[in-house]
Parts: sequence; C-alpha cells; structure tokens
Amino acid sequence: MSVQLLRRKFTVEQYHKMIESGILTEDDRVQLIRGEIIEMSPIGTKHAACVKCLNKLLSSKLRDRILIAIQDPVVLDNNSEPQPDVALLKPRDDFYATAHPQPQDIFLLIEVSDSTVMYDREEKIPLYAEANIIEVWLVDINEQIVEVYQQPTAAGYQLMQKFTCGQTLSIPAFPDVNITVNEIFGR
Repeated sequence: MSVQLLRRKFTVEQYHKMIESGILTEDDRVQLIRGEIIEMSPIGTKHAACVKCLNKLLSSKLRDRILIAIQDPVVLDNNSEPQPDVALLKPRDDFYATAHPQPQDIFLLIEVSDSTVMYDREEKIPLYAEANIIEVWLVDINEQIVEVYQQPTAAGYQLMQKFTCGQTLSIPAFPDVNITVNEIFGR
C-alpha cells in the first residue's frame, strides 16, 4: 500500500498575506510556482554578472521605451508569482507601485541559468507559455547559448530557437533593436 502525500497549495493572495504577517520575509529567496512556495537557488558570480550585463545592455538599447525589472515578482495567475531575472515591462507612470506586473504588461522575460537550467526549461518556461508571455529567453551560462521561446499556447511555446556566439537576436516588440549573444555574455 502506498501513501498519498497531500500538498498544500497557496494562492497569490495567501502568499502575500504570509509576507505581510512576517511568515515570509524579504530575506527569504522564494517564489510562488503553481501554488507551491519554491526556494530559489543562490546566485553565483557569473549569474549575477550576466544579469547586470543584460540590465546595462537593455537599458542602453531601449531607454525610455521600457521599464526593466531585475529579479522582481510578476503575477502570472492566481497561483504563480515567479521572479524572473529580467523582465522588460510596458512603462507606467506609477512604476507598478499599485500591483506587480501581469502578462499583458510584459514584453519579454529572461531567465539566466547555470544550476537551474533544467528547472527553468521544464517548469518555468511552460508556466510562462500558459500565461501567454509573448517571448522568453533562457540564457544558459554553462553552454553559452540563448534559447528564445515565442508563440505561446497552453501546451507550451510553438517556436524555440537557439542562438550562439556571433548570432543576433531581436525582440518582436522592438524589431529595430538588435542584440548579439556576445553582448549578452559581456563580450
């Protein structure tokens, strides 16, 4: 006879109440994924450097056309509030002071991965597709590639392309802006 383990799932509202009441604090590196509170991996130096590089690169190329959120929450639905490494957001006068960004506010999400490549690819990317995030980049530090996911459906992204050193990417919302893989990796 096998034992069925029961899991307690949380809503975004319950998750926020845990933060407000002090059960979870700003020092807790967690995110809400499909109703489960998931501890995030520690950030290594290469990961942190790549995020800083992306922030500088995207800021210089897109300027006032976007807001950049670094490791900030985005609300995908009632059960998921991940913290992608980089989010390119539609500008708002209040800088999202009244609510975290939602799918309709997002031009692009970027996950920078070294130790979490499989989790990001198998769990977070499908979650982003279900939420209809138009485009997601998975920056794989170990392989030095950028996986670009586009055309979201409830079953996943219909298009995935891999870009390597020397190749150029663009963001559909900003087709006039080109970014090279070399620039993403600080070369």
